[in-house]
Amino acid sequence: MKTIELNHPLIEHKLAILRDKKTGTKEFRELVNEIGMFLCYEAMKDAKLVKTEIETPICKMKTAKLDEDKYAFVPILRAGMGMLDGVISVIPNAKVGHIGMYRNEETFEPVNYFFKVPKDIQKREVIILDPMLATGGSGLDAIDLLKSKGVKKIKFLCIIAAPEGIKLIEKKHPDVQIYCAHIDDHLNENKYIVPGLGDAGDRIFGTK
Repeated sequence: MKTIELNHPLIEHKLAILRDKKTGTKEFRELVNEIGMFLCYEAMKDAKLVKTEIETPICKMKTAKLDEDKYAFVPILRAGMGMLDGVISVIPNAKVGHIGMYRNEETFEPVNYFFKVPKDIQKREVIILDPMLATGGSGLDAIDLLKSKGVKKIKFLCIIAAPEGIKLIEKKHPDVQIYCAHIDDHLNENKYIVPGLGDAGDRIFGTK
């Protein structure tokens, strides 16, 4: 599946503020949530609705609703938590799992330390959340873990993606659709996205 990049003037505007090193923690956090919400809207374009009947103040009508119990959001800790409120506002009754990973600063490889998801995760469409898709290592491990639990349909939402990370996910898991706000140029020698926006986790939580 070809990665879907949001091309919209409002997204470009918000990304410009998000990338600016002068943007403070509060505004950065709010923007991550907002962009996460837009990404979720895009990712739900293929959602299947259930036919139902309701009564408006005027009359009865046939309509359709989303079966929210079929979805789960899984943020990759800790930066992925910054997107959670935004996507939950779109599908409030979705369940939430967590995958804990950190980057080994010597090898640049992800290290897993926590994995907790709903017991019926294999019955749900899972949407992984991580603001940055850099090398793709964390995303790859997260997808592997979820597939090992029987998950059949997975989507990956990120704000900034590097071509290297996209290539890895598309090669190893061609069935996983990636949605991003922007595809950046490349990774530098420290495996940070260029031009990027720095360390998303540190900027969301104000830890640097």
